[in-house]
Amino acid sequence: MIRIMAALALAVTAVPATAQFRDTIVAQDRTDRAAGVVLRSLDKTTGQVRDISLTQGDTEEVGRLQVTLGECRYPVENPSGNAYAYLVIRDAGVAEPRFAGWMVASSPALNALEDRRYDVWVMRCTS
Repeated sequence: MIRIMAALALAVTAVPATAQFRDTIVAQDRTDRAAGVVLRSLDKTTGQVRDISLTQGDTEEVGRLQVTLGECRYPVENPSGNAYAYLVIRDAGVAEPRFAGWMVASSPALNALEDRRYDVWVMRCTS
């Protein structure tokens, strides 16, 4: 686990690091690809919490944000132990993403969406 955290910290500081990050995770911890993900969102203004289920390629709206799942991976030896999800998050109607990268369920602050109103984080992969 320490090796994974060190690899994640190193990968998050490299820009852009999407392919490198994925390869680092796979090299450190044998993972398998899941069909989908469960995310949790928080509207910081209203306090509303909502769970969102996405399959690969699906997009769901969270307030003004559009959240798209690229891929979800989990450790083969411990499927419920952690999840790594590649997400693209955009403001509605804006082509440039607000966030594009891997989020890690066990360390949501490691690579998080920076938004004044909304938080989105990974709960688990689904099959």
